[in-house]
Amino acid sequence: MREELFMAGIGGQGVNLAGQLIGRAGMNLGLSVSWVPIYSPEVRGGSSTCTIVLTDGRVGSPTSERPTSMVLMDPKSVATFIGRVIEGGLVVINSSLVREAPPCDGCRVLMVPANDIAAEIGNARTVNMALLGAWAAGTDVMSVADVARALREMLPERHHVHMPDNEAALERGAEIARAAR
Repeated sequence: MREELFMAGIGGQGVNLAGQLIGRAGMNLGLSVSWVPIYSPEVRGGSSTCTIVLTDGRVGSPTSERPTSMVLMDPKSVATFIGRVIEGGLVVINSSLVREAPPCDGCRVLMVPANDIAAEIGNARTVNMALLGAWAAGTDVMSVADVARALREMLPERHHVHMPDNEAALERGAEIARAAR
């Protein structure tokens, strides 16, 4: 098994936290993991990407020219990166910011209204969790419970009060992915 996940968005959307989270969950599952973040120098508003490689063998290369899946959080990321996913790959898109599914020859596109989900939950910081829930359910690389467990381990104790909101967002994203199958 080898999963190459590429994530992209705007700084402040939680792209790199989400990447670290998937890496931690993968390690918890006994997988070999690499996580390569790239971000512009702006604190908020600049571009932010990361590549996470999960494998039951050796990682080899920590980067990917043609990822097997993507999570794209904003219109610019969709326009720039969607053509890179492999044929048959999964692309999860934040449909709160990208209204129409873009053309993607031979790939599966999941449109997830992540900002809307976060607003319904009442916690704007759960946008990335809604997208990760859809990715987890859409790829079957790991379960939503695996992601939630890793988040609980990563978050400082003082932030555990937000776990119910994060878990709700993960599950809502997963529901959308399950319904699309």
